Amino acid sequence: MPNTKSAKKRFRQDAVRRDINRARRSAVKTQIGKFLDAVHGQDVNLAKEQFRLVTKTLDQTAAHGTYHKNIVARR
Repeated sequence: MPNTKSAKKRFRQDAVRRDINRARRSAVKTQIGKFLDAVHGQDVNLAKEQFRLVTKTLDQTAAHGTYHKNIVARR
């Protein structure tokens, strides 16, 4: 457990950031799953829309620092 005041604050901040990052990663996985379902269902229009949303979500997570930009580029 943290002892100093600044370490205690950092501990609290880390907990909040961890929850935010977990939610963002979950949102990315959900979007990728929806896109893959559309591709496997052979629905071209839905797949195009889902692809746009996946790229948008990935770019946003990279901008916030949840994912590194190279990981986003690979996915």
